[in-house]
Amino acid sequence: MWYGFNVLWMFWSDGAEGSKNPDSVHISENDIDAMAEMGCNFVRLPTDYRFFLHNFEYDNPDEKMLKVLDRCIEAIVNRGLHCSLNVHRGPGYCINGNNLEKHNLWKDKIAQDAFVNLWKLFANRYKNYSKDQLSFDLLNEPPAEGQYGLTREIHKAIMARTAGEIRKITPDRIIICDGLGGGHLACPELADLNVVLSGRGYMPFRLTHWNADWVSGSDKWEYPKWPGMFCDNTTWNREALKNFYAPWKALKDSGCTVHIGEAGCFNKVSNDVALAWYKDFFSVCNELGFGFALWNFRGPFGIAEHGREGTNWIEKNGIKFDRDLYELFVNAMIF
Repeated sequence: MWYGFNVLWMFWSDGAEGSKNPDSVHISENDIDAMAEMGCNFVRLPTDYRFFLHNFEYDNPDEKMLKVLDRCIEAIVNRGLHCSLNVHRGPGYCINGNNLEKHNLWKDKIAQDAFVNLWKLFANRYKNYSKDQLSFDLLNEPPAEGQYGLTREIHKAIMARTAGEIRKITPDRIIICDGLGGGHLACPELADLNVVLSGRGYMPFRLTHWNADWVSGSDKWEYPKWPGMFCDNTTWNREALKNFYAPWKALKDSGCTVHIGEAGCFNKVSNDVALAWYKDFFSVCNELGFGFALWNFRGPFGIAEHGREGTNWIEKNGIKFDRDLYELFVNAMIF
C-alpha cells in the first residue's frame, strides 16, 4: 500500500508572469528526505496546468516550466519514493476557483481535447519511468453530478478516453481516478477502467475544515469534538467513519485498488481533537485496507509546522514535527 504526503511545489499558478519563471517553484528536497526517513513510499504531486500552458493556448506548452516538473518528479523518484503526478487544475476545471477557467471540461470539446493532450504530453515525456516509480492521477476532485454540467457518463467518457491515450504510450502505467463530489463519492462505474480509485479523508468536513478561511461560513460552525460531533445527520465516531467508507470498501472487495489520496485536519482545531480524529481515521484505513496520503507535509494541514495549539513538538533534520501525529502516522503504515 501507498503511504505518504502531498507536496505543493506546483500546486497553484496565478497565470501571471511570475509563475512562468522556473525560480517561482521551490522543490523542498529536505522534506522528501524526511518522508523517506519516516518510511513513506508515496508522494502525490498536484499540479496546475497554467504553469505549462499559458493564456489558454493549450497547444503551446512551456518547455522551461516542463523542465521544472521534470526536476520535481526526479527529486521524488530518485529517493526511492513513488511519485503520483496529479493534475489539480486541468483545462476547464478546478475545485478551487473554477470561475478562472475560460472553458468547461464537462461541456466543451476544446477543454476535453486539451486535457487529453496534456496527459499525452506527460505520458510521452515520462514514458521511461516504470509503473513502480510514477503513476498518473488524472484530475483532482471532480464535482458532484449536476455541477458545471458533469454527469457520471460524461466523467467516465473523459477519464476512459484519457486513460486509453496514456495506455497507447505506456500500457502498464498506473492510472488513478478521484471520487466525485470533491473526491468523497465512490465511482463504481469506473471499475472496469482498471484504475486505482482515490477517496478523501476529510469527514466530517465540519471538523477537518473548521474555520478554514476559504470555506464560506466555516467560522460560524460549532466547535468540533471527536468522537461525538453531530453534523450531516450523523453522530460521528469511528464506526460512523467506517460506515462512510462502505461504498469504497465495496469497490475494494470487488477487486479495485482504493487509496485515500488526501486527508488531514486544518490547524484551527485543537491538537487533542485532531489527534483523536487522526487515530480513528488511520485505524479505519488499516481495517479497510486503504493506503493514504496526508494533505500536506508542512503547513496548516501538515504533520510538520502546522501551529496547532497544545502540540508536542520534536525537531528532526531541521523540521519541527508534531511528535504525537508523527508517531501515529509511522505506526499506521502497514506494508
